Amino acid sequence: MTTIQSIDVPGARLRYEVRGAGPLLLVMGAPMDAAAFAPLAEALADDHTVVTHDPRGISGSTLTDPEQDSTPELRADDVAALLDALGAENADVFGSSGGAVTGLALVARHPGRVRTLVAHEPPLLELLPDAAVRRAETDDIVATFHREGQGAAWIKFMAGAGFDTGGDTGDDGAPAAAPFEPTPQDIANGARFFEHELRGTTRHLPDFAALTAGPARVVVGIGADSRKLITYRTSMALAERIGTTPVEFPGDHGGFVGRPKEFAEVLRRVLAGN
Repeated sequence: MTTIQSIDVPGARLRYEVRGAGPLLLVMGAPMDAAAFAPLAEALADDHTVVTHDPRGISGSTLTDPEQDSTPELRADDVAALLDALGAENADVFGSSGGAVTGLALVARHPGRVRTLVAHEPPLLELLPDAAVRRAETDDIVATFHREGQGAAWIKFMAGAGFDTGGDTGDDGAPAAAPFEPTPQDIANGARFFEHELRGTTRHLPDFAALTAGPARVVVGIGADSRKLITYRTSMALAERIGTTPVEFPGDHGGFVGRPKEFAEVLRRVLAGN
């Protein structure tokens, strides 16, 4: 059974979902909302209390000021407030992509609130040797959004991330799936992402001293099929900076979407310290 609740935080009202029973596990993305993580949350709910939420300004989490930027620091403070609302001193955290960046900021800003953070493919472009080039690419993506619209911006974003955006057939030569048809909410979330979130997330520089000082255990996750993606490079760079060995998860950047059960099994082993 899934319960849906909401809390007020400075400048926003957050929508969150709770399912399952057992040790508390927060599962999060940015800009991905709670719905995107529902299959993974269901796969984990047999032995965990799994909490997912819509990040501020995304889907069901509304803002007092729609023009406010979403930063990893603000999102981390939101998660700390969510823990307070749940009556939890601490929790395990799985964050993917921008949600992994949120988790890294949470460990640094709120010591003791995280037991284990699994940071799955955080897009920390500032850690790369070509960070200046990547920063310029991000600026160009945002400019493309304003100049040509969301569709063109997504094409540039996906290409820059390393995804194959060309061709009209699948890997087996069969016709590719029909193009994704975004809902009005998808369009609103995308606009929020390009306008107010992309720069802040990709330009975040983690507090490495805080990440290695404890008490949180920080694990870097990388998709088995992500070697061509820029988030593979950023994840490897993060792991090197904090002196840890990355853990391989099924699939690529969104492996938890296509293979939630297999993904959940690996996550369980990581959280158990195996």
